[in-house]
Amino acid sequence: MNKNNKLLLDIKKNSFAIKSLINQKKNIKEIISLIYESISRGGKILLCGNGGSAADAQHLAAEFLVRLRPGLNRKPIPAISLATDLSTVTACSNDYSFSDIFVRPFVALVRPNDILLALSTSGNSKNILKVLKSAKKKNITSICFLGGNGGKAKDLCDVYILIKSSIIARIQESHIFIGHHIFESVEDLILKRN
Repeated sequence: MNKNNKLLLDIKKNSFAIKSLINQKKNIKEIISLIYESISRGGKILLCGNGGSAADAQHLAAEFLVRLRPGLNRKPIPAISLATDLSTVTACSNDYSFSDIFVRPFVALVRPNDILLALSTSGNSKNILKVLKSAKKKNITSICFLGGNGGKAKDLCDVYILIKSSIIARIQESHIFIGHHIFESVEDLILKRN
């Protein structure tokens, strides 16, 4: 098999993002609505994840703060990644526990009408589970982008997107693909309203 055929076979076999977008239309629609309603009521999106998912959380926050599509000028949409401040992450890890790195800034920054968006390829990271439990206690809507079987996080959040794969790269690629689709749809609703 030549390299081009192998690449096409790999793309076809691993097109989790497209399959997930089609198979989870109901959840995606609900997430779009939840985020739009939150923003409309003056809320913000608080995002978190570990490793590559932390980078994805940061990436998606930037799309809201700046813009998703070139040439489309709009007001910034409030979004914060909870893992961008290295001083806070290391102080919290040192003084408390690594499992507190999201919950400490979350508790400090969250307000009514905000939304928590947690990204996790396993759904079992202690720091993700802890912040989801805090969101539940505070009656804050939580959304998860998950992989594998969703782990414990699946039962702690209000709505989730699940990429049924054990391949971390495919899960994270799918999270960004679906995140862009959701954020673009929210952006369209905001522009339509204005």
